[in-house]
Amino acid sequence: QVQLVESGGGLVQAGGSLKLSCAASGSIFSINAMGWYRQAPGKQRELVAQITSGGSTNYADSVKGRFTISRDNAKNTVLLQMNSLKPEDTGVYYCKIVARNVYSILGDYWGQGTQVTVSS
Repeated sequence: QVQLVESGGGLVQAGGSLKLSCAASGSIFSINAMGWYRQAPGKQRELVAQITSGGSTNYADSVKGRFTISRDNAKNTVLLQMNSLKPEDTGVYYCKIVARNVYSILGDYWGQGTQVTVSS
């Protein structure tokens, strides 16, 4: 079993900052990509940012220059620093990893989601 535990969501005013954290644990052999997705009410889940095992990053156009993704491989943790938040950043943020478990099976694993609400 692989578990992802997210933290750091909350309510913030527009222009403020939040930092999300996601820690992976369990039967993990190795982690490839790690990323954050979000889902706003009535909308599909979308990619916010992702980072490869080598440290290459990719961001949605809407968050470029405001959000920064990073990872700590020793702790199996991925972080998302969110600055200059806007009301349209509101949604449930999900952590996702692509990992190989101890049985060498590659799969996608999702966190339970954390709510981010940005007030205008």
